[in-house]
Amino acid sequence: MSRLLPTLGFLLAALWAHAAPPEFFAFDNGVGRGSWTPEQQAKTLKDLGYDGISYNYTNPADLEVWVKTFREHGLKIFGLYVHTYADRPEPVDPAFKEALRHLKGSDTVIWMTVSTVKDKSRSYDDEAVRNVRMMADLAKEQGLRVALYPHAGFYVASAADSARIIRLAGRDNAGASINLCHEFITGNGGRLDETLRDVGPVATMASINGINVAGKKHLLRLDQGDFDLAAYLAKLRDAGYKGPVGLQGYSIPGDPRENLAASMKIWRRAAGTVWP
Repeated sequence: MSRLLPTLGFLLAALWAHAAPPEFFAFDNGVGRGSWTPEQQAKTLKDLGYDGISYNYTNPADLEVWVKTFREHGLKIFGLYVHTYADRPEPVDPAFKEALRHLKGSDTVIWMTVSTVKDKSRSYDDEAVRNVRMMADLAKEQGLRVALYPHAGFYVASAADSARIIRLAGRDNAGASINLCHEFITGNGGRLDETLRDVGPVATMASINGINVAGKKHLLRLDQGDFDLAAYLAKLRDAGYKGPVGLQGYSIPGDPRENLAASMKIWRRAAGTVWP
């Protein structure tokens, strides 16, 4: 039996290395948010080879249009970003509950935050857990999953925060998130290996972008900066992450289509190295 273990390990490693790369989508903040129509967003992403988009939630009517448009183009809405609040009587926009019906049966993940709190002197873990359980239960009614989005400056600010709250919440349709730029913005960029080992197994969503580590510029196109994307993706894979990967596009200057095309070129090169 002991002689078989190295061979079995080698075979499993080989199978994992030759698995298909993750689906790759773009955040709407890098796809002409506020100026492009959903039709233009969907057509551009399909032309460039993206698998879909994630949107910031606005209202049920907008969501209905987004779902219809992307379905017509054969693309997915991978995430719907929505704020929840730990120190308010109503933790989420009441209209959001209506909006969820438009996503029934889809693969869209409710990408929720636990936003800023006024009182910094105490823990809001109990309230954050309440919010995750509430959102997970609402999502489950429509056959959906939830991921907890860490955002610098919010109560849940880092991937480690996200994983901690998710483990406390204990919902089978709720996972953590690893957002690369926010790890650097929160000062955790130097401990990515440890973070990935902790968060990767319980993560549902992950995002990437270009980073200039030396210059401390944390939001760039994938073809800009000095961050080794292929090495990071390999570590994300090895940590057990099996979800899609999103391209963060917030505040990146220039023409959106050119930015998306440049980042797609680097994604294909890096993903082709990690998942040959």
